[in-house]
Amino acid sequence: MGDQTEQNYLPKKKKSETEDDKRRKKIVPGSLLKAVVRPGGGDSSPVDGDQVIYHCTVRTLDGVVVESTRSECGGRGVPIRDILGKSKMILGLLEGIPTMHKGEIAMFKMKPEMHYAENDCPVSAPGNFPKDDELHFEIELLDFSKAKIASDDLGVVKKILNEGEGWESPREPYEVKARISAKSGDGQVIFSYAEEPYFFTFGKSEVPKGLEIGIGTMARKEKAVIYVRKQYLTESPLLHIDQDLEEVHFEVELVHFIQVRDMLGDGRLIKRRVRDGRGEFPMDCPLQDSRLSVHYKGMLLNEEKTVFYDSKIDNNDQPLEFSSGEGLVPEGFEMCTRLMLPGEIALVTCPPDYAYDKFPRPPGVSEGAHVQWEIELLGFETPRDWTGLNFQSIMDEADKIRSTGNRLFKEGKFELAKAKYEKVLREFNHVNPQDEDEGKIFGDTRNMLHLNVAACLLKMGEWRKSIETCNKVLEAKPGHVKGLYRRGMAYIAGGEYDDARNDFNMMIKVDKSSEADATAALLKLKQKEQEAESKARKQFKGLFDKRPGEITEVGSEIREESKTIEEVDETKDNDNDETQEEEGTTTVSTERKRKWSEKAWPFLKNVMLQIGIQLGVVLLGILIFQFVGAKFT
Repeated sequence: MGDQTEQNYLPKKKKSETEDDKRRKKIVPGSLLKAVVRPGGGDSSPVDGDQVIYHCTVRTLDGVVVESTRSECGGRGVPIRDILGKSKMILGLLEGIPTMHKGEIAMFKMKPEMHYAENDCPVSAPGNFPKDDELHFEIELLDFSKAKIASDDLGVVKKILNEGEGWESPREPYEVKARISAKSGDGQVIFSYAEEPYFFTFGKSEVPKGLEIGIGTMARKEKAVIYVRKQYLTESPLLHIDQDLEEVHFEVELVHFIQVRDMLGDGRLIKRRVRDGRGEFPMDCPLQDSRLSVHYKGMLLNEEKTVFYDSKIDNNDQPLEFSSGEGLVPEGFEMCTRLMLPGEIALVTCPPDYAYDKFPRPPGVSEGAHVQWEIELLGFETPRDWTGLNFQSIMDEADKIRSTGNRLFKEGKFELAKAKYEKVLREFNHVNPQDEDEGKIFGDTRNMLHLNVAACLLKMGEWRKSIETCNKVLEAKPGHVKGLYRRGMAYIAGGEYDDARNDFNMMIKVDKSSEADATAALLKLKQKEQEAESKARKQFKGLFDKRPGEITEVGSEIREESKTIEEVDETKDNDNDETQEEEGTTTVSTERKRKWSEKAWPFLKNVMLQIGIQLGVVLLGILIFQFVGAKFT
């Protein structure tokens, strides 16, 4: 009770004032008068956000019709459709319509400033409209209802007749079945429901654009009216635009849709749901790393659809069980199963680079083969929730995931290994050690995970990110020997030799026992510097024998030769960390996406120090000479 009382006295947040609110403040008494011609039904009136549909006839005070939507008064017979609070309306209607009931006819007498003579009126007056006169506006409120705005310009609006099931809506390239009828804005039937639902593929222009936008907001089995204005009435097999339609009202019942997902966005990896599963998409899908159980049939995409494996036949009806996030199945297979519901059956069409070209190929599957899998997700188990676990249990769970990451690292699956380490680091954000001993264990484990991430980044060629990750460890513990070693190796990969030397020397200073590792690293550093100097001498060799016109060719040779900078060999670390023991002698391919100048600068900086600044001066002089010579040629 006390809480409730306290809640009642909490200050309410003030709504920000809208442009319409500001306009309403300009209304003066006597500028807008209302007379009810015919009462409406019910007690409710439209409010902001409602769609209002009404006929409007404007007359002078002596009864001459100025304009009208009614056909008997010279109009087209198409009522006006606005969204209160969204549509641009004259001030008199903005204020007057919310006072009406459904079916009501009312006469509003408006001063000029209440219609088109208002200062900064958002609606332009029709041609020859007497906007400086006092006028009568006769309004018949035909209907109002809650509306779903499907396009920013209000060209597509939806009115729900019957709520649907779930919250998933169709999108490109889903396959859709819907019962559709259509009327023009004045109520004339364009076409009625057919016996069979209309079938179309989302995104293929098989229905008018506005109708597709509206259907894209619907749930399965929902029934709605979709109001589509002229700018969204495009040609399609469903509706040929052979008349000057201002708008069309489509009544739609969304019977069913089949989820079809373009997993890569280029049409190569397609997942098509054949049978619906249990639960809500995607909340009940194994999005995170889980233990999955599936039956599947693999087929070649040839004319015969040759089956190369069927778990129900070839595995004695025993399902395949695997842990996602560990590279145990082809990448395309795992991507699609993560988006399945338990009990769902899906047909997956997969290109070779996401099937078996990068994965052990089953018998009968040749290199470069496109395949199709029919997958049934029987069920899955999510990882253990750490909520409520004691500190030791959390560290045990973390160690299991880290061990999996170490195995993946050893197998050369660096991105997957990195994802495992990062998963534990994210979970660690919610762990609070309770004493000094727990704090030390926690800190050491977190540092180890950061350094394992750094090792993965280095193997992936992301040496700058590797340095940034090492910095997280060294900021917390400046003398961390493994952190210094790892960062030094990353500096070598990036050609930052002076920084690498500083880190290796710092290792010896803070921990004498690391001298052997640091000395080996310094020898490797010296070797890299010598290689860099040798490459530089080859690149600049003969430069000074060239005539000015030939320097461009020399420049291209230098650029071609400099590609070798992007491949840096990495020898095995002598670190005691598990991941470092598993590194081997893999070649590091560095960041190819960075600009050449950014990549080459550390290397060129060291080269210039080795062969002297005089070379730079001479080179600059030659380039200037070439430029001046070209000017006078």
